[in-house]
Amino acid sequence: MQAPFGRLLTAMITPFKNDLTIDWAGVEKLAAHLQGTGHDGIVVNGTTGEAPTTSDEEKVEIIKVVRKATGGKLKIIAGAGNNETSHSVEQAKLAADAGADGLLVVTPYYNKPPQAGIEAHFRAMADATNVPVMLYDIPGRTGIAIEADTICRLAEHKNIVALKDAKGDVASTSWVIKRSGIPVYSGDDILNLPLLSVGAVGFVSVCGHTVGARLREMLDYWFAGKPEQALQIHQELLPVFTGTFRTQGAILTKAALNLMGLPGGKVRLPLVDATASQISQLKDDLSNGGIKLN
Repeated sequence: MQAPFGRLLTAMITPFKNDLTIDWAGVEKLAAHLQGTGHDGIVVNGTTGEAPTTSDEEKVEIIKVVRKATGGKLKIIAGAGNNETSHSVEQAKLAADAGADGLLVVTPYYNKPPQAGIEAHFRAMADATNVPVMLYDIPGRTGIAIEADTICRLAEHKNIVALKDAKGDVASTSWVIKRSGIPVYSGDDILNLPLLSVGAVGFVSVCGHTVGARLREMLDYWFAGKPEQALQIHQELLPVFTGTFRTQGAILTKAALNLMGLPGGKVRLPLVDATASQISQLKDDLSNGGIKLN
């Protein structure tokens, strides 16, 4: 199955300075870091990028800065969805105009629309531009899943080309892949390898910030027909997969980047920076996962 955006993508954090303005030099440095660790693409303006607390103007500038920093060599996928369809469509058009190669569109959250409303929302987003769309199914955050029948119908739309799966239900995803043939990207790092085993084409990772080169190796081994080596990497990285999500992922990813001498910076409310005890635990988790800290 083809991977429309490449195989290894990371949902990039947005580094903030102490005054909570965006660290633009940090954005450039982090994009270059991801490019240097074997990534095919970068997802910006997603949950890990703290999209709920960045303005539309900031989102547009992030797309432009990351594209320039990577020299147009990586796919830039822009988060462009929220729980209000007309504003989501506006964000999609802004992202397309800014040069995004794809749109990551999450299920509308909080208002719990029925499946008919979810389908209509995604169709409106897919019709808004000519930029290809990756559906994002994460019911643990949105409060409602995209049902398999809905995904299969949406997969027939010419602009809907992929699914980021963070449902945590490998059985359901297996059926979606079999029935629709939609390219699936794992959206849950600890399930990266299990989802490859049922037909996923790649990852939209968070841990790619810290272990991107190892995830690249895992993918290369898997698609070279060497599952034993891929399994070994999966098992070695379990402490990182678990440790990064002991609290909200952006919080500990930023803390990890700060520990590694990379631009992580602060978080904006309602997120709060990692505590001393959380950082201490994170150091152990990263070390146990093979990451050397400064």
